[in-house]
Amino acid sequence: MARNILIIGGSYFAGRALVEQLVRVKEFQVFTFNRGNIPLNINGVTELHGDRTDSTSMKDNIPAMEWDALIDFCGYTPDDIKSVIASVPGNLKQYVFISSTSVYDHDTLLPMQETSRTIDAPQPELGDYAEYGLNKINAETLLERECGHRSISWTILRPSIIYGRFNYAPREEYFFDLMEKESPIVIPENTLALFTFIFVEDLAKIIINCIGNKRVFNQVFNTVSKEYISYKTYLETLEQITEKKIKAITMSVAEIIKKKIPLPFPIDHHQIYSGNKLYNALRFEFTPLFDGLKKTYKFHQFLMDKKRGL
Repeated sequence: MARNILIIGGSYFAGRALVEQLVRVKEFQVFTFNRGNIPLNINGVTELHGDRTDSTSMKDNIPAMEWDALIDFCGYTPDDIKSVIASVPGNLKQYVFISSTSVYDHDTLLPMQETSRTIDAPQPELGDYAEYGLNKINAETLLERECGHRSISWTILRPSIIYGRFNYAPREEYFFDLMEKESPIVIPENTLALFTFIFVEDLAKIIINCIGNKRVFNQVFNTVSKEYISYKTYLETLEQITEKKIKAITMSVAEIIKKKIPLPFPIDHHQIYSGNKLYNALRFEFTPLFDGLKKTYKFHQFLMDKKRGL
């Protein structure tokens, strides 16, 4: 019997990567629910349109079915979670929530684990994203409570920096664009800042492995690869996959901030997390950064050639 999967979001980046992999598995019936601004047009996918913040919209546009899993890519606040749990018609067996490593208080021991201290206040230094991490951890707390009341199994995944095809965040594309222009790339003088990544295709595979898997029920997992990457090693990897020499310019953190150079990763502190708990539960082998970036760059070149009419 086919298993019914409802994806909240699912039209772009990580959600799209998941949909593309789910449709290859015959046992899944895939449904997406979003505003319909970016149609998928993928065979085997039922696209449902509506507003997740509107209870009536969800009840009117989502069929009452036995939902083996709901995958939520765009839950940002406790209200987002509460409205979905209360409004999705039918019977929900498992809620997989895509949270973020932004929930951690980064003044803690490294690498950060699932038991590390989380934030309990806004972070004004993040500007427009000051409430992001706090809202995510509060959403997690509400998810655990509401699912517990309704006997719904839950799984929380906390990805670190996600990269790959269709990334809408200016991360790897930031570097690709500078390389296309043969422009120098600024990196911090202090190259010791380390960070961890997750390839978008790995995230999709991990989610699929979590569906109906009792080993991940009612648990939180950091979703990160095992590699610790610095700006220097990142640029070295780019040089290897593109076979291009990159001109790097080092600047102090103060100068980078003063000149408002939009570097996409931390410039003066570590953001590293332990993925051991997830590995022990799933025995998942992560894609090395070299291989993931190579795939991503190949897709970037495809899009550029398409834009040029080649």
